[in-house]
Amino acid sequence: MPKLSLLKQDGSQAGEITLNDAVFGVEPNEKVVVDVILSQRASLRQGTHKVKNRSEVRGGGRKPWRQKGTGRARQGSIRSPQWRGGGTVFGPTPRSYAYKLPKKVRRLAIKSILSSKVLDNDIVVLEDLAFETPKTKEFAAFLKNISVDTKALVVVASESENIELSARNIQGITVIPAESISVLEVAGHDKLIVTQAAVQKIEEVLA
Repeated sequence: MPKLSLLKQDGSQAGEITLNDAVFGVEPNEKVVVDVILSQRASLRQGTHKVKNRSEVRGGGRKPWRQKGTGRARQGSIRSPQWRGGGTVFGPTPRSYAYKLPKKVRRLAIKSILSSKVLDNDIVVLEDLAFETPKTKEFAAFLKNISVDTKALVVVASESENIELSARNIQGITVIPAESISVLEVAGHDKLIVTQAAVQKIEEVLA
């Protein structure tokens, strides 16, 4: 089972924490991680693109010229696709890009990305994280205490307005509750900062 240092908010040592091998100690499966990231990115697409087909374009109710005798090609409407200003053929229409992967695949992916963070030493476990009032300066000092100067995902046990507001103006820092953790969020940040209580919640769900 992987053992990590448990840090206090001021960066000092508070002991050690043993992580669950079934969640933080699996062999990372990169293929599954990529599949889940693509799935989650696809579900974020709005899919609101729209073009007008020939039935939706304004005008063209009258036949441009008679069927025979003009020497020109027969035409039924000036809003046919071959006309300037005509409708579009097979253009995009509003749709959902979301698709679901099996639950076992999604669980393996989150375990794989968490285990990768442990193997790469890119995870910091905190004894606790709390701010009496929203203070960006205090959050910046906290990051300096734990030697984090890159994009970081901060995972807390439950939503905390003070923590979220303190981190909001710091570029590259995202704060989420443990139940909202996802492969896309973890993969999109260099460091994972997680509280001890959040670790317990994650292990309860995934172990």
